[in-house]
Amino acid sequence: MKKIILNMLLCTAIAGTLNAQDIKSNQVPSIVKEALMKKYPKATKVTWEKEKGNYEANWGGKSGEDMSMQFTPAGAFVEQVVAISPAQLPAGVAAYVQKHYPGIKIKEAGLVTDAKGVTTYEAEIKGKDLIFDKNGNYLKQD
Repeated sequence: MKKIILNMLLCTAIAGTLNAQDIKSNQVPSIVKEALMKKYPKATKVTWEKEKGNYEANWGGKSGEDMSMQFTPAGAFVEQVVAISPAQLPAGVAAYVQKHYPGIKIKEAGLVTDAKGVTTYEAEIKGKDLIFDKNGNYLKQD
């Protein structure tokens, strides 16, 4: 029984390191904070997460996450996500979700622009982000 409990705790700890983790501002390299302020000098009440080795700044809106930007530890811009309502997603997104996840509603949605200027959409369902191209065609699960 003790082995089972220890294994469960270990799995939980490992899973926690794979997902985004809230971090304090003083844990974010100054070069990353400077990169954010250069791109968005008016960003206020910024909260930080560490996700997949990168740093994500979140701010704005009621949730404090209407806008987010992700940077590498060296301060290179990775992507920006602007929160949108699920109704603003391309029609193909709703059709895909309805077909592959019947009865499940899209919890949150975002317009994503990466460092190359490529625009995609993300739709969050059941704790997963589904990624779609600008026309609403499914690309992958993130």
